[in-house]
Amino acid sequence: MQHSEKIKGHSSVRVFENPLLEWCTHVHPLVPLLLWSPIVFLCLRSGVVDSQLSASEWSWLFVAAFFSWTFTEYFLHRVVFHFPAKSRAGKYFVYLFHGLHHDDPDDASRLVMPPVPAILIMGLLTLFFGLFFSPRYLSSFMGFFIIGYLFYDYIHYGTHHFKMKNPLARYLKKFHLQHHHSKEAAKYGVSSPIWDIILGTMTGPKKDRK
Repeated sequence: MQHSEKIKGHSSVRVFENPLLEWCTHVHPLVPLLLWSPIVFLCLRSGVVDSQLSASEWSWLFVAAFFSWTFTEYFLHRVVFHFPAKSRAGKYFVYLFHGLHHDDPDDASRLVMPPVPAILIMGLLTLFFGLFFSPRYLSSFMGFFIIGYLFYDYIHYGTHHFKMKNPLARYLKKFHLQHHHSKEAAKYGVSSPIWDIILGTMTGPKKDRK
């Protein structure tokens, strides 16, 4: 089922025989920005026009969204995308979502999240955060949260695709590439190492990947 074919000069692993499904797995890096920017604008506009949030309310929502995003990124990466599945369907799901990226980390067309799973995940997260935030705050919180997601997507793209000159960017690049190449189950943060530090996964046991 899986074989390689040339896509824009790169030998890309093919995961679907259906050409439409296969096409959906390759994403231009501008797609997340074009998809989510209007949604971010509408979310934050709601905070200004509908909720009329104060400066202090904007501040705590921004901080809450930042920490919520970094933890969500860490949790999804560590628990969901590296889930030790046993069933054939489970292994296929994990491979499709993330194992493929580990097998072929230099495929530039698969470094940002495809729109369909991104929309599904963001929709579920909106319902989840709706349990904790009133409607007055939820849209603005999600606007900041999605900005965090976009930072993640483009930091991830940059760590694999660009030479980093800024010291912080160089650190994040080195940090993420160690996740790929150290052969340790560690360093699950991408846009921030904060939860690896807090939860003790800066180093970890050797991976048992086949």
